[in-house]
Amino acid sequence: MPQNAVKPLAALCVLALPLTACGTGTAASDENVVTVYSADGLKGENGDGWYDQVFDDFEKETGIKVEYVEGGSGEMVQRAVREKRNPQADVLVTLPPFIQQADTKGLLQKYAPKGVEQVSGADKAANGTWTAVVNNYFGFIHNKKELKQAPTTWEELLDGSYENKLQYSTPGVAGDGTAVLIKAMHDFGGEKQAMEYLKKLQANNVGPSASTGKLAPKVDKGELLVANGDVQMNYAQSKSMPNLGIWFPAREGGKPTTFALPYAAGLVTKAPHSENGKKLLDHMLSQKAQQQVSEIGGGFAARQDVKATDANAIALTRLMDGVDVFEPDWDDIEENLTSYVDAWKEATGN
Repeated sequence: MPQNAVKPLAALCVLALPLTACGTGTAASDENVVTVYSADGLKGENGDGWYDQVFDDFEKETGIKVEYVEGGSGEMVQRAVREKRNPQADVLVTLPPFIQQADTKGLLQKYAPKGVEQVSGADKAANGTWTAVVNNYFGFIHNKKELKQAPTTWEELLDGSYENKLQYSTPGVAGDGTAVLIKAMHDFGGEKQAMEYLKKLQANNVGPSASTGKLAPKVDKGELLVANGDVQMNYAQSKSMPNLGIWFPAREGGKPTTFALPYAAGLVTKAPHSENGKKLLDHMLSQKAQQQVSEIGGGFAARQDVKATDANAIALTRLMDGVDVFEPDWDDIEENLTSYVDAWKEATGN
């Protein structure tokens, strides 16, 4: 099983959606810089995430500063599409199916980072345009303090006690939000059945959220009782948010299920600092960085030859015990994502 990690970072700056870089000058004018567009979840709330540690180490070893732009997976791909004629990012990191979408849109160029042969075939592109750097699984969170008994099924979430106390991130915008659709379609046996359920669930749903990471603090405080997330991000957050509990919804009478939702990275086509991007991808997939995935970031290493035995790795293995892991048809999801999201919008009125 894979693992994940996080730490402080002098050179890391989080940019909102404006394109100016941190410090003076822009990415395009500074040769000692690499710009990363990434889905949220790998940077720590307090500078203690896997990205924080990896980027800090990378800068110390190479002198190359990491400039960081964070958002939902779909949001980051859309931004890269808008900038296609004048790319600003060097490395793009998203969850599926958005990494496949980025590839289909011609946003990624082929590059095989050092160590990529240790990543399983299911976790990298057959054409060599992207590879998982942190393996991960989709999940839900609940407030352990407010809920005397943790929920176990989808059906429980329809209860009136969850009204305005439940929220999930927006499918088509956030990777984990899209994952809600994927799991629901799997668990309920098809698109129609999933949309019927999500239509009922809308009575309790607070409303759309572009960022999954922003839901965890609300659950920890008790503003929400339940939200979606993913194992890596939520496990890392639980270190500073003690009321978070991770769970995997089952159908009534069935077993809990999940699926792999890796953070996948690729080199941007015509990246302004392509060589720096390659160096960063090499570093992220290095044995040192991969060993830090679990011990710092609370996730699963993408390299199969990295066998983590730290306390986080043991806890993560126990967490996944008894959970059925299925493999989505990513090609189908990437091809039909727009129609699935449209069906969700129609069902929920979003």
